[in-house]
Amino acid sequence: MRSAWVTPPDPVVLRAARSVFVLGRLRHTRDDSPMARAIREFEGLRVNVDDVIYMPSLDAPPEKPHPFVYFISIHNDSPVAVTIRGRKWVVREVDGEVTVVEGDGLVGQCPEIEPGGHFSYNSYHVVAGKARVSGAFFGETADGEWIFTRIPEFRLEVPQRM
Repeated sequence: MRSAWVTPPDPVVLRAARSVFVLGRLRHTRDDSPMARAIREFEGLRVNVDDVIYMPSLDAPPEKPHPFVYFISIHNDSPVAVTIRGRKWVVREVDGEVTVVEGDGLVGQCPEIEPGGHFSYNSYHVVAGKARVSGAFFGETADGEWIFTRIPEFRLEVPQRM
């Protein structure tokens, strides 16, 4: 597994002394800061995997020749605005290889999703063959609470050649 961070059990206090581990990196902060509190799963966000499309015309490295485009919608069903600060994907290939992809924002943005609103985007993964994908989005509510929501698992299946 390639990752600097493993998904913690819920809820978790992500602090050690005067440092806080958030979204894959260590940040120094005061013990009373909002980041020094627990990060919890937020029931008010709903993630839909709207579509997954095999796209062999996209560039892909020889060792992972199968690109898949995925379309995601994040819906805010809560009464508070939420800003998405980062994401983490876990790609489990049929051969047992696990790749973890994490980073700040979504497609170069940190979208703020108002109550009742949604944010949609698309991106892609490249794989060697059949795979399962899951993950999480990490964010902050308008009240300064650090939260996450899970991305439902979906499958990448290379079509059989005719």
